[in-house]
Amino acid sequence: MAKWVNKNIKWIFTAPTIIFILLCVTYPILYTLQLSFCEWGMSANIPKKFVGLQNYIEIFSDSRFWDAFWRTINYTLIAVAIETILGVAIALLLGKITRHTGIIRTVFLLPMVATPVAVGMVWKLIYDPTIGLANLILRKVGLPTSAWLGSSDTVFSSLIIIDIWQWTPMVMLMVLAGISGLGADVFESAKVDGANEMQLITRIQLPLLAPTILMAILLRVIDALKTFDIIYSTTTGGPGYSSENLNILSYRNAFEYFYMGKASALLIVFFIVVLVVAILYMLLKARIERRYES
Repeated sequence: MAKWVNKNIKWIFTAPTIIFILLCVTYPILYTLQLSFCEWGMSANIPKKFVGLQNYIEIFSDSRFWDAFWRTINYTLIAVAIETILGVAIALLLGKITRHTGIIRTVFLLPMVATPVAVGMVWKLIYDPTIGLANLILRKVGLPTSAWLGSSDTVFSSLIIIDIWQWTPMVMLMVLAGISGLGADVFESAKVDGANEMQLITRIQLPLLAPTILMAILLRVIDALKTFDIIYSTTTGGPGYSSENLNILSYRNAFEYFYMGKASALLIVFFIVVLVVAILYMLLKARIERRYES
């Protein structure tokens, strides 16, 4: 018995934590899945009614779902693409700076450490049509003002600007960590061979940083797909439904309309979307690793 305990001591000590985490993750998913096949108005007096695939049929035949779905995808693709480009560019720039690096990095990281709701409220003031800083700057430079969050034409891009401002530092931080892990020998050899600064970045630094950048993209894609706080604290999905994503639509169905079954079906579809993204990332990562190995 003592030998078995010594051999499996790492599993014995970690098993309670693993079981607890599995229960915390699997139970809500399974309960949501079960609820997605039911009709329930969140009432203790009215029991759940099994309706089969009716909730899924309703959401897939609802144009509001498809609008929210494509809005979620477009928001994620645009925001993450810009954040990746800016984050990598800033990281490469900061990697060249040798003085006051701690202060500079702290300033860049400030947006990321703020709570999303606080960020949303601050930007709501910035975007205010009458007293907001955004329109004040436009007036100073002689440009026409905008309704920002108050117009269906500009609300989408306004929310993307907030996301870029808050989460570009995350990409920058991960890429900076990757840069600090690169050895100087490769760059010195390339310089001896006559490589210029641009060639060092495009042919050596960026390829070596590819796994790190891909990981940053994956984390940001999953996080951007799940965006809720910023949108809810600034527009609650408005004006109308013009900034409503899948998370906001699920929330409204659950806690405004009390369609718990329909909201659960939306969350299951959303979970599948995130799962597909994660699987595609792993396939892409494996392909890139095989390419470097060969």
